Parts: sequence; structure tokens; C-alpha cells
Amino acid sequence: MPIIAPSLLSANFLHLEKDCQMLNESQADWFHLDVMDGRFVPNISFGLPVISHIRKATNKVCDVHLMIEEPEKYAQAFKDAGADILTVHIEACNHLHRNIQQIKSLGMKAGIAVNPHTSVELLKDIIADVDLVCLMSVNPGFGGQSFIPQTLEKIKQLKSIINNASSNCLIEIDGGVTLENANEILTAGADVLVAGNTVFKSADPKATIAALKAL
Repeated sequence: MPIIAPSLLSANFLHLEKDCQMLNESQADWFHLDVMDGRFVPNISFGLPVISHIRKATNKVCDVHLMIEEPEKYAQAFKDAGADILTVHIEACNHLHRNIQQIKSLGMKAGIAVNPHTSVELLKDIIADVDLVCLMSVNPGFGGQSFIPQTLEKIKQLKSIINNASSNCLIEIDGGVTLENANEILTAGADVLVAGNTVFKSADPKATIAALKAL
């Protein structure tokens, strides 16, 4: 079964505790937490204080996606805030292997995020060292965008790279995931579905999560 990681970027921040409780009671596996700095992406979301409070509100995996420049400056702080998985963008890391080593040395699982224009071929020499690759299926920075169809071919290419390296790396898809396209995404080789508006704008979020989980 797929891992379902609702994105709290789409949650109601006036009622964040209520939304966290809903996810705790649902079949969601992870909390996906998008951190944006207004520099790497043209938006600012939330940071360490919010994640610290979310950590206290759940025992589920906190999957922290850093859409920020110079992520190495903040790795320890996000560990302290409660991140279980810390994902950095390949486009933001001049010394990616060093970034991955740092994250793992802090006791977190390490992920690499890849923007739509970036080739997954660049991951060949490091795929054996990472736990997760987050393929952006929209341009990062804003929720509610439509899925980029070319992502399906990238999933297949990445799956081949992972298999050739005998790696246990998971493929996470972030952006535009819906009940209508999720099965095709999973068939291409994805393991983790990030869903924001699909979950939080649903009339019955828990039922929507259950439907995704059942695919």
C-alpha cells in the first residue's frame, strides 16, 4: 500500500490542532511539512516553531521538506524541532553528499527533492546514500497546482536508477496528486503520495485519505 503524506501547507492554520487530530485519527502515514524561505521559492510558509508544536501533536512521521537556501545551516534545528525525515533540494546544495551525510549523522532519514526541470540522472552517484527522493510534480512554492504529466516518465527513470543501485530509496510525489491520477502515479513506481488540497479541501478528509491508501 502507498504511504500517504498529507501536506499541512493546505491545512487551516487557525485550527491547526484540529487538523492534526484529524490526521492522527486517519490512515495517513506521515505529516508532510513544507518549509519555504521566500528565496529558494517565491513564497514563505512556516518554520521551526510551528513544526515543534506539530511534533507534540502527533506520533506519526514528520516528513520535513526544506525549500530553502543553505539548508545545512538549519539541519540541527529541524532535528531538534522533531523532523524524522529531512529533505533538501538538489538545486539548493552545492555539496549534496555533504548535506546528506550531515542529515544522517543527526539521526534523521535523508531525502533529496528534485524540481521539474532537473534530470533524475544527476542522482545516480548518490542514490545509494539517500532514503527518499521527492519528485516535484509542480513548480515548488505554492499549493493547488496541476500535476505535470512528464513526471510519470521521471518516476520510471528514477525507479530504474534505484533498482540498478539495489537501493531501498522511496519515491515521493509532491504536487497535484488527486484521486483521479494517484493510481497512474503509483503504477509508474511511486511509493509516497503527498496530498494537500486533495485532502484538506475534501468534504471528508479522512475518507479521501482512506481512498488514497486503498489504491
